[in-house]
Amino acid sequence: MKNCVEVDQVSKVFRIYSKPRDRFLEIFSLGGRQRHIEKWALKNISFDLKAGESLALVGDNGSGKSTLLSIIVGSRAATDGVVRSHGRVAALLELGMGFNPDFSGRQNAITGLQILGTPPAAIPELVDRVESFSELGDYFDQPVRTYSSGMQVRLGFSVATVHAPDILIVDEALSVGDAYFQHKSVARIRELRDGGCSLLFVSHDPGAVKSLCDRAILLENGCMQMDGSPAQVMDYYNAMVAQREADWEIKQVELGQTRSGSHEVEIVSASMNDASGNSLRAFKVGEQVQIACMLAIHKDVDLPTVGISIKDRLGYEVFGTNTEYLGVKKDFILSSKRISVSFDLPLNLGIGSYSVTVAVHSSETHLEENYDWWDQACVFDMYQGAEFQFQGTSFLPVEASYKSEADHE
Repeated sequence: MKNCVEVDQVSKVFRIYSKPRDRFLEIFSLGGRQRHIEKWALKNISFDLKAGESLALVGDNGSGKSTLLSIIVGSRAATDGVVRSHGRVAALLELGMGFNPDFSGRQNAITGLQILGTPPAAIPELVDRVESFSELGDYFDQPVRTYSSGMQVRLGFSVATVHAPDILIVDEALSVGDAYFQHKSVARIRELRDGGCSLLFVSHDPGAVKSLCDRAILLENGCMQMDGSPAQVMDYYNAMVAQREADWEIKQVELGQTRSGSHEVEIVSASMNDASGNSLRAFKVGEQVQIACMLAIHKDVDLPTVGISIKDRLGYEVFGTNTEYLGVKKDFILSSKRISVSFDLPLNLGIGSYSVTVAVHSSETHLEENYDWWDQACVFDMYQGAEFQFQGTSFLPVEASYKSEADHE
């Protein structure tokens, strides 16, 4: 499979001057006194995006994602390294990027299609398709300066994708605007991807990353920290976010599992048991199970919150809850003890493979005082039982009936 984008040892450094005049003083000093500090936005980034592949760039604000995208599309030069793109690139990096605010949406659509190299004879039909997809109504013939940010996204996305590109690059602009158009845009991206378009996608939304992408790269302080499956990368990024509040350990363990936390309270073991108390790794659809956890308390703490999250094989969360949500009382202090916590529930899940993440923390979410967060603590399979045939990841008891018109007379 050929590469659509090749990023080879790309680095980018910005010179920061405390005063505007320092730039000129430095130039005329002929290599004398340095009046700037250097800020490395990217350091030796290398990866390939293959034809038809969907790749997500994940990381905090300031990690270098947008700088890297701007270098890939050619709007910014790299300090070192090289980027090679093969095929037509459509990029949506900023709201209203390239739009003339005094032109109407229609005029900007025509200009945008001309910039993309569209033959003149094809432009009228494509503009009609842009107008239809963007659903701007009368605003399509109004100046873009009258548009809201969401309307600018509608126009920009419609222009960028009306013509199937070889490579589609989307920054977080799609997070702006109404939920309806976000869903519509995701459907268009899937359509392009299924048609062989390569996707380079930046988002903080784990659902979008896991749904749209085959692979993810984690950037941190301009460096590439991880390159792997979306589920693994998002779990690791989730642990990094939790790390902000304290000096917690994050480590990768076997089978791509991730653990993080202070370990003031530690998950010693986690198991899935059937109604007879047997620890199993395969269950029938709808079977009653118990998820049991053993905790070791290493420091005086209030009774911690314990949570579980069940994910499918792609890393989508299908169900999650914790003792705080369930109203379990927390009214005493623990020290140097072990306690067990169990969750009893029916596994109304579809046939397939799943995993259970277990977390222990002080409050409602693990982002505050995370004691221990154990990804893929248990992995299990669901198989057919006596239930009726169904599709999807959830089994819902349902009844159906027919009625003729005569029944209503």
